[in-house]
Amino acid sequence: MSTAPALDTLIHAPGRLQICAILSSVSDAEFAMLRDAIKVSDSVLSKHLKLLEEAGYIALSKMTQDGRQRTWASLTGKGRKAFSAHVAELTRLAALTG
Repeated sequence: MSTAPALDTLIHAPGRLQICAILSSVSDAEFAMLRDAIKVSDSVLSKHLKLLEEAGYIALSKMTQDGRQRTWASLTGKGRKAFSAHVAELTRLAALTG
């Protein structure tokens, strides 16, 4: 008997998957860098970040840089664990294709 897939529907959305992938390889990333990397508008990125933050997958912080307030995102321990599990499930599914 197999277990239910471990895909995380919150992470699985393409934009959020890209955000988690980027954040998994750095300690934190600035809002504009994430926006440009995944090629979305500010409002779309804000919505993605809010959902990830509400789930406890990312932490957001505000810092002043060059006289402007900037938002930085980082993956939490819970977020890293969820992203790793999601990637492992995607890898398992890909292996089934032969």
